[in-house]
Amino acid sequence: MNESDTAGSVRSDTSSQDDPEDELELLGWFHHDLSRHATEALLLSNGKDGSYLLRKSHEGPSSYALSVRAKDSVKHFQVTRSGTTYTFGFNEFQSIKEFVSHFANQPLLGSETGTIIVLKCPYPREVEEPSIYESVRVHTAMQSGRTENDLVANAASLGTKEGHLMKQGAIIKNWKTRWFTLNRNELKYFKDKMCVEPIRTLDLKECTGVQFDYTQEKVNCFCLVFPERTFYLCGKTGVETDEWIKILRWKLAQIKKSR
Repeated sequence: MNESDTAGSVRSDTSSQDDPEDELELLGWFHHDLSRHATEALLLSNGKDGSYLLRKSHEGPSSYALSVRAKDSVKHFQVTRSGTTYTFGFNEFQSIKEFVSHFANQPLLGSETGTIIVLKCPYPREVEEPSIYESVRVHTAMQSGRTENDLVANAASLGTKEGHLMKQGAIIKNWKTRWFTLNRNELKYFKDKMCVEPIRTLDLKECTGVQFDYTQEKVNCFCLVFPERTFYLCGKTGVETDEWIKILRWKLAQIKKSR
């Protein structure tokens, strides 16, 4: 976990020094009144090993809990606030900035079993994702206080997608089924789902556009435009193709924002 991922989540604001609650509002991974049960479901469904967040605790008005996903479980650690001072274990921090800086530079926790837990990435309170993804519905259900029956089981991680697509060859224009995975800014395709090494990795930072394609004899086709080549792909259904196009366009929009 680098310092920019964590410390950058808190913006400087002189008014936050007057009201600790306002100060916490500036912390992008503070999740207000998220319950322990909802936190565990959220991190297990959408997070990854090392994902963490801060939330209010039922122990009292000045008590908070730092919840961290550790592989297939979620661990909770108590944080107490007194004025602008935060106490965490044997450590006392004079400000939220100092508290956050601690996790940026010493992201290690010891659980009751002696296992070392590494804080890798803060789980954001605000999630920017296309509304079609089950992971966002899980997040929405958590934040709105719905019951666990409203949650979607085995939701995909945020911003990722995988599945079979047909791909047209570059020279011989035949179609072959390949296994595609989308993670961060990389779209990889494999000979099949069991293969470890991809046939090719496409860097979406070099992609100039994603759109439906009606020039092929097949239906449900779309294309990814790169400077040196246009890749033609085909989903099994129109819904599947639409999902791929939406998340790929969203990725390209995020890349454009970051430039």
